Amino acid sequence: LGWMSKVYVNRPAVVRHAEQIKKWKTVKGNWQAAWLLKAVTCIDLTTLSGDDTPSNVKRLCFKAKHPIREDLLKALDMHDKGITCAAVCVYPARVSDAVNTLKAAGCNIPVASVAAGFPSGQTPLESKLIEIRLAVEYGAREIDIVISRNLVLTGQWEGDVGGCVRLG
Repeated sequence: LGWMSKVYVNRPAVVRHAEQIKKWKTVKGNWQAAWLLKAVTCIDLTTLSGDDTPSNVKRLCFKAKHPIREDLLKALDMHDKGITCAAVCVYPARVSDAVNTLKAAGCNIPVASVAAGFPSGQTPLESKLIEIRLAVEYGAREIDIVISRNLVLTGQWEGDVGGCVRLG
């Protein structure tokens, strides 16, 4: 990962391009609705509260399966297109709740889980690996691994810096 220290960003060019983007015309009408619906399908609905319960997770799963009101989808003639959110993201301890709820609802929305000491990342690697293994055993199909900020801040790119892993 030595290439990280050699990365160069042409800041003036980035700023110029960002200014140009602000001047672009916005998408209107049916195209705007289509893009907004597409955006919904890319969203992971997430609950990462310390007081999450099975009922919180069930509500979140219902919302993931039905992210847009049915009357709006009918008005757009999109009620039969199966529009759902991309995933449901929960703590490892709530993965089974989400998997079971989605299975009972007859949908194939994947369950993602944060792992590896969320939110601080300040846990030993062994603990992180156990948490990841358990989340996968419980049925998580994606693991969002917490970045070890201290390693990033000190430039230790070969260390346990985290990331996202999609399974299967």
